[in-house]
Amino acid sequence: MDWKQLLSITRYGQEARKQDESKSVRSEFQRDYDRLIFSSPFRRMQNKTQVFPLPGSVFVHNRLTHSLEVASIGRSLGHMVSEKLLQQPSLSDIHELHEIGTIVATACLAHDMGNPPFGHSGEKAISSFFEKGEGRQIIEDYELTPQQKNDLIRFEGNANALRLLTHQFKGRRFGGFSLTYTTLAGLIKYPFDSERDDSKGKYGFFESEKETFSKIARHLNLKKLADGHYARHPLVLLVEAADDISYLIMDLEDAQKLKIIETHRTKELLLDFHSDKEKEKIRKVMNEVTDPNEQISYLRAITINKLAQATVEVFLNHHDEILHGTFEGSLTDRLEAPLQKQMKQLAEIGKKEIYKHRKVIEIELAGFNILETLVREFTMALQNPDSKYYENILKLIPAQFRIKDEDPYERLRSVIDFISGMTDLYALEIYRTIKGIEMPSLR
Repeated sequence: MDWKQLLSITRYGQEARKQDESKSVRSEFQRDYDRLIFSSPFRRMQNKTQVFPLPGSVFVHNRLTHSLEVASIGRSLGHMVSEKLLQQPSLSDIHELHEIGTIVATACLAHDMGNPPFGHSGEKAISSFFEKGEGRQIIEDYELTPQQKNDLIRFEGNANALRLLTHQFKGRRFGGFSLTYTTLAGLIKYPFDSERDDSKGKYGFFESEKETFSKIARHLNLKKLADGHYARHPLVLLVEAADDISYLIMDLEDAQKLKIIETHRTKELLLDFHSDKEKEKIRKVMNEVTDPNEQISYLRAITINKLAQATVEVFLNHHDEILHGTFEGSLTDRLEAPLQKQMKQLAEIGKKEIYKHRKVIEIELAGFNILETLVREFTMALQNPDSKYYENILKLIPAQFRIKDEDPYERLRSVIDFISGMTDLYALEIYRTIKGIEMPSLR
């Protein structure tokens, strides 16, 4: 693959439009970043669960703050990579390389925008309804294609993000957000559909966006592999690494704030990322900064910095492999042994102690039931439009969603578009209204 082709300012849905950056103080990639920051779907992430219940007296991360922090790390990774690449004589004349930091940061902002309310339990609820609930018969009756069935019984937030950003919702312009091809490609962590998911059941686009992905791959000349699928865009690796680093470190910090992990243990876990010589310098600073929370913040910052620099080294050391599409796995999988060992330790603590905590389980149980109920009610309404009750249910769906589309797959997708775009609080409000638990108030 070639950086000159990989870094394109052409916008999806506006291919015929001439791009002239000479008259603007913002580059096209900076426009992408701003377009997401000011968008409603992005702002709604402030009321979407990351791991722990939405903040009470102790402020923990939600999807919005997580995405902003991932973008911050991603921007640093991108800037460090571009600085090194521009030192190579063969690449020094590619102006767009200066923008890698912005491109990665923008893709990081968007990486969770397709996630439904209540985190992964929301994804499971949607999938469960179509795989094991009443939705199973509905998709059989509709005679959907194998991939369309997979899209529903294995609903995937990553694929939903690409749909959200590129789909022409009713009354909106063609091309969705009309982001640059490069920004969109930086988001596609899994460049294949639901008929060929990875070992974790992940995939990158629904059948409805198959042609969209093909256009992106062809436009940027992504390498076609022997199995007929495409290699990932190189910048996806930096987006993925920023996410990996962020959630491991920040989930630990949240767990410490909530007293799930003791403060002294949190300090030791973060200190173990550093050599004995580095620990001496760190402890000198911590003797001066005695507030425990400030100590954790300091340790978090220098640990993220160390992991970021090590990740950039891996990217640069494997640069040719990455461009040839032969690099496998993630950048953090290739970190030197001590760092990789610590990351794996944090991942294990997350699985066994943080994500199994009672509060996390409670939000998963509640979220699953709320989402599955909403999917059931709105999907059954599609099936029974002549029922007065279901007619009223359908009236709750905004006009931008094509629930009257002739294609049954698109009708089902429209219901999922509506529900997956909800915040946790709005989903709970609609659930209570439908169930008669709470009467709506006039606003």
